[in-house]
Amino acid sequence: MATVLYVVILTAREFQYNHPVASLYTDLTLTAQTAYAQLLDAALAAEHLRSVADLKGSFAAKTVRGRVYWYYQYTEPSGKLRQVYVGPDGEPVQRLMQRKAEPGTADSLQPLARSALALGCAGALPRHYRVIRRLADYGFFAAGGVLVGTHAFLSFANQLGVRWHDAARTQDVDFAHAGKSVSILLPSTVEVRTADAIASLEMGFLPIGALGTDKGAGFLIPREPGFRLDFLTTLHHGGNAPFEHPRLHVTLQPLRFMEFALEGVGQAVLFAEEGAVVVNLPDPARYAIHKLIIAGERRSSSGIKARKDVAQAAHLLAYLWPLQRSRAEAAAEDAHSRGKAWSSRLARGAVTLAAAYPDVARQPALMAALSPRDSGSSLS
Repeated sequence: MATVLYVVILTAREFQYNHPVASLYTDLTLTAQTAYAQLLDAALAAEHLRSVADLKGSFAAKTVRGRVYWYYQYTEPSGKLRQVYVGPDGEPVQRLMQRKAEPGTADSLQPLARSALALGCAGALPRHYRVIRRLADYGFFAAGGVLVGTHAFLSFANQLGVRWHDAARTQDVDFAHAGKSVSILLPSTVEVRTADAIASLEMGFLPIGALGTDKGAGFLIPREPGFRLDFLTTLHHGGNAPFEHPRLHVTLQPLRFMEFALEGVGQAVLFAEEGAVVVNLPDPARYAIHKLIIAGERRSSSGIKARKDVAQAAHLLAYLWPLQRSRAEAAAEDAHSRGKAWSSRLARGAVTLAAAYPDVARQPALMAALSPRDSGSSLS
């Protein structure tokens, strides 16, 4: 029995120190993983249990012909003051006013967010959180918006219960929406004034030009050009020309292959010291394969964006391949099934992955899954 136990422990240690994943991530403690799960549950519940206590404002009474009527005055996220009629004075209105004195559901999230941060979970930078929180308040994610880019990658670590060893942060915040696509199973009937939400932050964001037009598919702060917000979507019949979404009231930049990352979207919680917010995220496996496809699409593999794409794919596949292989295999198979253009770019991305992360590529089954199904396929 002692010999068997020794062999099992040795095998586990060999996996921990010799497997390529060891250099790219560390497991969060069980306590940290539990803290994240509790925060996610609480944040999802808060989304459905918002009440008058969460709406910053106050009740005001007006007397008309000797009878008291109550109104509620509140400030929109944009800063505009609103007043809505509640009803005549009576027991139902009094009960509503009592609920206002109770703590709001959002207030309960801050201690949980701080606990998750203290235990090692990855949080957002305060000003990035402020932007994402404001868009959520305006309904961007309820309307099918998806958080992509570096912030999605950092959020995957919390989802998977790990901490990335090399998770370089960028100043840009990327969002995506299915746009004119009807195949994404997310609500798309909510009207959101996205540009107004960004203006209400009063952080100095201005629209930027896209493809030589005067319409911006993003926003930046002139004195901090690295801090920008990009809004992406899938290609449509208009090609890659940016267009203003009629319900989001923001200009979206179409990108080739974007639809792959926007299928199978799920929910996660993003947080900082001041609170937490529920966001939509791509599926981690599809995100990793999409990053390799994009890396294969870029003309140079040495650019900053190409290196970041490959790095994020490597980290995710280092975790997913040994632990959730079927998930990664299904995403790769889907990409190959979409035709030569997809398959060849995925294969090119895999070549770049192998050069940059040889330890991750030291898995024949993974590299086979990323290679074209047709042995005669060209990488041109």
